[in-house]
Amino acid sequence: MDNIIGTSPVIAVLRAADASDYAPVVETLINNQVTTIELTLTTPRTLELLPELMAQFQDRAHIGVGTVLNAQDAETAHSAGAKFIIAPNFNAEVLKVAGERYIPGVFSPTEVATAIGAGCKAVKIFPAQTVGAGYLKHLRGPFPGLQAIPSGGVDLEQAKAWMKAGSPAVSVGGPLLGDVFSTQDYDALARRTRQFVEDLGA
Repeated sequence: MDNIIGTSPVIAVLRAADASDYAPVVETLINNQVTTIELTLTTPRTLELLPELMAQFQDRAHIGVGTVLNAQDAETAHSAGAKFIIAPNFNAEVLKVAGERYIPGVFSPTEVATAIGAGCKAVKIFPAQTVGAGYLKHLRGPFPGLQAIPSGGVDLEQAKAWMKAGSPAVSVGGPLLGDVFSTQDYDALARRTRQFVEDLGA
């Protein structure tokens, strides 16, 4: 898994008004031990500015792209050097482009089986808040060793539970980032990030 999501157990999911807002937030996260970053395509200009961001942070962060819904966007992200490609769903055409870097969103056992059968090394349980960490234990009955990353409404307490259940990492957005994109309060983000990492035992 390290070659897909890096070494940080926390994947910070960034959604902003524009991709030009990303850099200081990424810098703050890195400086406080969260080095795996998901830049979402719901943020305007993410693909446009991705090469610049990759060049700026490539030696210090493990940056991937999220909400990738089609092969064209996957190809653009892949070409820019994205370390992983994450989606809310499974798409065979995106898998062809991204290969082992692809982490599709799944929910049901059927979707898990489809993704694993297609060659995915890891999956994203989405929306994770709906089922809770106990769901991973149930899934690992028929799918031993399943590498599943929870995403969607995961706060600190839920993150702890998923990690305890065996998740290699957790995707966290709002509970970690708060309103930093509107306030530019990077000191508050730094404090939250340090506390999150410390409490998670990362």
